[in-house]
Amino acid sequence: MGTLLTTPVLTDKQFEKISSLVYEICGINLHVGKKQLANSRLSKRLRILGMSAFDEYLEYLAGNPQEVIDMLDAISTNLTSFFREPQHFDHLSKVIIPRLVSERGRDAHRRLRIWSAACSSGEEPYTIAIVMKREIEDLDRWDAAVLATDINTRMLETGKRGEYEETRLKTVPPAVRQLYFDCIVPKKPRRYKVKPEIRKLVAFARLNLLEDWPMRGKFDVIFCRNTMIYFDKPTQSRLVNRYYEKLNKGGTLFIGHSESLTGIKHQFKYIKPTVYEKARAE
Repeated sequence: MGTLLTTPVLTDKQFEKISSLVYEICGINLHVGKKQLANSRLSKRLRILGMSAFDEYLEYLAGNPQEVIDMLDAISTNLTSFFREPQHFDHLSKVIIPRLVSERGRDAHRRLRIWSAACSSGEEPYTIAIVMKREIEDLDRWDAAVLATDINTRMLETGKRGEYEETRLKTVPPAVRQLYFDCIVPKKPRRYKVKPEIRKLVAFARLNLLEDWPMRGKFDVIFCRNTMIYFDKPTQSRLVNRYYEKLNKGGTLFIGHSESLTGIKHQFKYIKPTVYEKARAE
C-alpha cells in the first residue's frame, strides 16, 4: 500500500517569517488572509526540493538566493489578458499616440518609450505594441520600444516566447489575431505565436520595483496596473513618485481599475479614473 502524501502545514510563526521576507525584498504585503495561498503554493516548492517541513525550507531559503527568486515566483499572482481594461488602450490609441505623432512626427529622431512595469506573461506589453503598430503608420521610422519588466522569472520566459493557447486569445478581436499572430499548432488545443514584427518591439527584463531602476531614459507612458494593491500605502507612495520622475513631461500613468492614488501625496494631474498625467511644463 502506497504512502499517503500530506501537505506541510505553515504555522503562524513561519508565515510571519515568510511574509516579512517577501515585504523586505519586494514590498508585497502578504497579510494574514494570504496564509492559505502561501501554504498551497510553497508546498509545491517543498515537494520539488524533497522537503517535508517549512522549518527546513526556511533554513534553505536563508542560504540560497536562487530559491528566494523561485519563492517569489511561486507567491506572486499573475492574472492578465490581452486588451485587459480596454479603456486604457482606447486612451492610448485615441489620445496619447495621436498627440505624440503630432508633436514628433516630423522630427528626425522620433522616440517613443512605453513601460509595462508588471508585465506578467507578456499579454499587456504585446497589446501595447499592437496598438503602436496599428496606430502609427510609419512606425518603422520611429525609435519605438516597449520595456516589459516583472519580478517573476517564469512569467518573463513565457513572455519572451510569445506563445499562447487559443483560450488566452479570447479577448483579442479576430481581425487583430489574424494580423498579429501566427497559428503554430493548428489542431485543438490551438497555439498562437506573436508575430516577429510585434515581438521585436518588446524587451523583457527582470526588475524588482523596490530596487534601483537601471533605465537611463524617460518614458512617455507607464502601465502599472493591478500591482500596487499588493503594496502598503508607504510603498505605493514611493512607487508613484518614482514613476512621476521617470516620465517625460506630459507623460501618462495607467493604474488598475481596483486602484486609486487617494491618500498618496503626488504631483500627477487626474485625467479620468485610473489615468494620470505628468505636467507638460514644470
